[in-house]
Amino acid sequence: MEEQAQNKQIGAIAVNSQYIKDLSLEIPHAPEIFGEIKSAPKIDVHVDVKSEPKGNNKYISQLSISMNGKVEDKTLFILELTYAAYAEVNVPAEHLEPVLLIELPRLIFPFARNVVTQCLTEGGLPPFMLNPIDFAALYAARKQAAEKNDAAH
Repeated sequence: MEEQAQNKQIGAIAVNSQYIKDLSLEIPHAPEIFGEIKSAPKIDVHVDVKSEPKGNNKYISQLSISMNGKVEDKTLFILELTYAAYAEVNVPAEHLEPVLLIELPRLIFPFARNVVTQCLTEGGLPPFMLNPIDFAALYAARKQAAEKNDAAH
């Protein structure tokens, strides 16, 4: 029992809930565009992660995914999803930022990916599965950009 209490205090991540904070799908040229799909649409995907403290070691980590699909030069669809986790995080301070911006997004990504796939399919679009995302590389790129920005000022 004592070991469980220690685990709760050091090195623990407990996702209390996860949810869709915002979801939008637009198909501006429907239904005519469906007849113009002759090959796989060109799809641009942008991902962002952020977090905010909620007090008492509780945090919200948000995974934002925006996708634009094009057929030739026409917009096929625009999808925007913000998927979030409300979690209790008990880790040493030096590990907090990587846990919030790498580990929590990694935990909730499969659920967000499922929402994207289901939304596109139910919107009448061809099935699309998001590739796995390297959240560690995303975090490193963000840190590097911030350091360059600080050096420039």
